[in-house]
Amino acid sequence: YSHDQIPDLTGKVAIVTGANTGLGYATTVALAAHGARVFLACRSKQRAEDAIERAKTEIKDTYPNAPAPQLEFLELDLNDMNKSHQAAKAFLEKGLPLHILINNSGIMMCPFALSADGIETQFAVNHMGHFVFTMGLLNRIKESQPSRIVNLSSAGHEMAPANLGGIDFDTLNDSTKTNASTRYGRSKLANILFTKALARRLANERVYVNAAHPGYVSTELIRHTGDEFGSVMGVVTEKVTRLVAMSPKVGALTELYVATSPEIENNDIRGRYFIPIANEIQPSAFAKDEELQEKLWTFSENLMNE
Repeated sequence: YSHDQIPDLTGKVAIVTGANTGLGYATTVALAAHGARVFLACRSKQRAEDAIERAKTEIKDTYPNAPAPQLEFLELDLNDMNKSHQAAKAFLEKGLPLHILINNSGIMMCPFALSADGIETQFAVNHMGHFVFTMGLLNRIKESQPSRIVNLSSAGHEMAPANLGGIDFDTLNDSTKTNASTRYGRSKLANILFTKALARRLANERVYVNAAHPGYVSTELIRHTGDEFGSVMGVVTEKVTRLVAMSPKVGALTELYVATSPEIENNDIRGRYFIPIANEIQPSAFAKDEELQEKLWTFSENLMNE
């Protein structure tokens, strides 16, 4: 996929979470440059507004024939389920359709901590916050069909703790059962499980739900590597990443393909996991486990309602 293949998105409304930096920013620029009205769903208003100004300049310089970009801030704190719900409600109150939701934001290999709701933070931010936000917007997305939901996962989902069945819901907050890497893998596995469970529930709708792994991309996501593996490894990882990783503009192409390519709708592609080097590969055995998908759905729904 390439930026030249992105179709005209005039009249489309999109939300990108974590849109102020990295992949989210690159995705936002591409969507807006092709005519979409894009909401940058971020925790920090200042960082989002700075990103909006950067994006306007970049679009003007890179896409001289693009329409005037339509970029707006939407406050979203994925570390707090109530705030995730309020963010969805704030968007609904605007009375707009929603054609593209890209759940891009994420954290990786953070030191153990609990969210505002008392949930391990990587699982809370990468999965639960997006689950609550998506469910709050789902009726509007269905009303706006054909529409797309893209959940950003990772090949890192394969690091989910195999000895705990991928996800052990009874020990989510037990720091002795996991480390930062396996907790990250667990949260990214949850992204694929959620994608497949949601796609099944929307099988009779023209709402196309898919997951994407962007590849090895140079973003701020690696900033906690030193916390997990030591300061020396943190420095090495940062330098290697700068040398060999893809730029966010290139890395964003996989989620942009899932979010915008006519092939998705024309071929009724849903519930799949895409990577950059080939449109689709099979995810891990845990990710394909329908029973685990449904367990996660029930757990997430109950936790949200609670």
